[in-house]
Amino acid sequence: MTIPDGNVFIEGKTTIIENFAEITDILNRDPDHFMKYLVGELGTAGKIDSGRAVFSGKFEKSYVNSIIKNYVHEYVTCSECGSPDTHIDKDDRISILRCDACGSHRPVKKRKASRIEQKTAKYTEGSEVELEIQSLSKRGDGVVRDGNYTIYIAGAKPGQKVKVRIARIAGSIIFTEKI
Repeated sequence: MTIPDGNVFIEGKTTIIENFAEITDILNRDPDHFMKYLVGELGTAGKIDSGRAVFSGKFEKSYVNSIIKNYVHEYVTCSECGSPDTHIDKDDRISILRCDACGSHRPVKKRKASRIEQKTAKYTEGSEVELEIQSLSKRGDGVVRDGNYTIYIAGAKPGQKVKVRIARIAGSIIFTEKI
């Protein structure tokens, strides 16, 4: 199975995946389940409209396609044999990915970082880092998403590499200042 790249384009203040219905057909997944995942990962509102997915906000094609690949890894591909011939069953409130090819099964939930990784702070206030801007916020600031962190860089544009100082960290939101 070859997963097609999303035909992603920006129209005004929205991002559209033109071939959303085609992708869900190839993945053999419920469009609502796939849409819920995309909305959660993009952190915005979205809807399915005539076989297209429409999201509030501007997101780069490469970023949207990386989220699609993550979905395929987590919710489609068998972790034992690598086959895409899988389906999702519900066992009580737990979703189980069952492989039709090899018979294996595993729970499907977002895998969290290990406790050691969670305790090690990747970013600290005052530190300097170089980042590549992935998308724009609704206010026009550059945005980088790195794991659980959302990093805002004022005046930066997608594709730009900028060196910044971490000014403030509020939970998983990081505010920076250009150096």
